[in-house]
Amino acid sequence: GQVSDAQFHVDEFRGFEKFCEGRVYTEMPVITPRICGICPVSHSIASAKACDSIQRVAIPETAVMLRKLIQLGQNLSSHALSYFYLSAPDFLLGWDSDPALRNVVGLATKFPEVAKRGIRLRKFGQEISQHVTGKKIHTNGIIPGGVASALKSESREEMLKWIPEALETTQIGLKLLKDYMDSHKAEVESFAPAETLHMGLVGSDGTHEMYDGKLRWMGPDGKIIKDQVDPKDYLAYIAEMPVDFSYLKFPYYKPMGYPQGIYRVGPLARLNIASKMKTPKAQKEFEAFKSLGRGKAVNGTFYYHYARLIETLATIEEIEMLLSDEKILSPEVHVTASRNASEGIGCCEAPRGTLFHHYKVDEGGKLTMVNLLIATGQNNPSMNRSVLDVAKQYVKGSDVKEGALNRVEAAIRCYDPCLSCSTHALGSMPLVMEIIGPDGNLLRTVKKG
Repeated sequence: GQVSDAQFHVDEFRGFEKFCEGRVYTEMPVITPRICGICPVSHSIASAKACDSIQRVAIPETAVMLRKLIQLGQNLSSHALSYFYLSAPDFLLGWDSDPALRNVVGLATKFPEVAKRGIRLRKFGQEISQHVTGKKIHTNGIIPGGVASALKSESREEMLKWIPEALETTQIGLKLLKDYMDSHKAEVESFAPAETLHMGLVGSDGTHEMYDGKLRWMGPDGKIIKDQVDPKDYLAYIAEMPVDFSYLKFPYYKPMGYPQGIYRVGPLARLNIASKMKTPKAQKEFEAFKSLGRGKAVNGTFYYHYARLIETLATIEEIEMLLSDEKILSPEVHVTASRNASEGIGCCEAPRGTLFHHYKVDEGGKLTMVNLLIATGQNNPSMNRSVLDVAKQYVKGSDVKEGALNRVEAAIRCYDPCLSCSTHALGSMPLVMEIIGPDGNLLRTVKKG
């Protein structure tokens, strides 16, 4: 009657790495955003940075600012979707509430102002992409050598008008979450607390970073294991182990081996490894977050939601900082060059974690090798472990209530993975859960969606 093991199967296969071979490398910042409709900007930026490396160019300062701006807009949109649409219904409406209403529609019925604000916050993030590139998703304005066009002053003014409302909405979301954490402390602390390493980008002084920076690994005890690693050297530190039950591999920190080297990426990891935030409001919340670890890293999986909202706060503050700088209106937004190297690696932080694009090209600029190391893949081992932790806690025997199974799903939602199973739309998830006895016989199957 007790769960002894759990496996998180992912049976989606995309094949981007193979079918991009033979394409000209400069096409990749337009092709790769089609990998994901939620975080297309991250793929375009990582791809463009790999192309910059192949061309051996340093892009103009304003181009960097505009790339950062659109990246922050996507981060805002994605985090708003994750918190207000997908996860807040669990703890605001109740884990055991009617699954047909445990979604953003149910949230709009019981908390109409919160739902409306969440929708508008996501809209703000998408409009940033619209203003900078002309498209809300699958952007094509990020190019090798910079960005395609300069920012218009009227666009800057339109975006600045959103800042007060966006800050207020994020503070409301933070209060709702912190009230829940205070009133359900034992539940929150016991929700998939398995200890893992944490990895992400930081500045030279350890500042939280999304666009540039170097790699830092931290242990579950809060001690830095490796710091200031150039992302171009990622293969020296990250290995991937294939498993027979999933198209997602199991990445790990190579010097420690598997499973000791399992690490997490994304908001929780980024806040754990960071020494400080760039902006004042986020820094204040960051200090409260750090205190939860009591000197160690914050390992509880539920705290992904808290970290995500702190990053949302930081994102809005940094958007305001960038838009307030007159240099962002400069027309100097790209440089031109051709192939000057046979290999390029681009890295940035996607909403879900660290993203790598690695390309090799022939003398004509056609791709001979493409390796995409995506955040969800890096979180796969710890997602498996979190599913096991929650299943052990809530799944007893074969007669399991829907609310218990929802908690298992929620362990996956904490990571906000780029998978169809993370969708929480209208209470429907394309998820199949099987409970198997020690003799290998199937005891129960639960299908959702």
